[in-house]
Amino acid sequence: MFITDFELYLRTACKCGYNTTAKFMQFFKRIIIIARNNGILVGDPFASYKIRLEKVDRGYLTEDEIKIILKKKMVSERLEHVRDLFIFSCFCGLAYSDVANLRQENIQKSFDGNLWIITKRVKTNTDVNVPLLDIPKMILKKYKGKLPDGKILPVISNQKLNAYLKEIADICGIKKNLTFHLARHTFATTTTLSKGVPIETVSKMLGHTNIETTQIYARITNSKIGSDMQGLDKKFVGIEKIYKEVAM
Repeated sequence: MFITDFELYLRTACKCGYNTTAKFMQFFKRIIIIARNNGILVGDPFASYKIRLEKVDRGYLTEDEIKIILKKKMVSERLEHVRDLFIFSCFCGLAYSDVANLRQENIQKSFDGNLWIITKRVKTNTDVNVPLLDIPKMILKKYKGKLPDGKILPVISNQKLNAYLKEIADICGIKKNLTFHLARHTFATTTTLSKGVPIETVSKMLGHTNIETTQIYARITNSKIGSDMQGLDKKFVGIEKIYKEVAM
């Protein structure tokens, strides 16, 4: 069968991972649907084929780990710059390429009177509009007017950035693999979802085209589940009193 042969080709000759292969198959299926709708193709080669994505446990930093990185004195200016870039992404969710392309015109006062990042994702060309929290504002202020070529952040190559992040992880005693991807996942999880920001809002800020992608990137932490249930418990105080009167 052509579909299964194509999947095998992607996974062997192209050396695609399980989820990358699944995404290619999803895209191919959309092409098949268009072809069928336009009468170009009669049968459905995907009729007995199911596309499944594996759940991926994306890493992220906890709030305590973010604080460790913020408090640690960096031993050189280059590490200080890299730390600032990483923390900036932890609090705004931008990918490396999007941070590298940021210019002053992308920082705009929005309808609510606050500063927002207004840009498009390099990867997908989708709109990304993110209100700036205080920490990203402070980082931008730190470098304002100090960088060449209209840059607003001290961006270096992604390869060097990730190499220096490994140094920072060692200095801070953090065992996780610090990368810009991890910073983005941290924004999705620790900075937003765990603080009660709706997943629909997080999805828009990350520039995702569908909410399923956001669900792969982020998860609700146990601390969020615990705090939510504590809040729920308070709403049943009246019922608890009734039970005590009856049962005790």
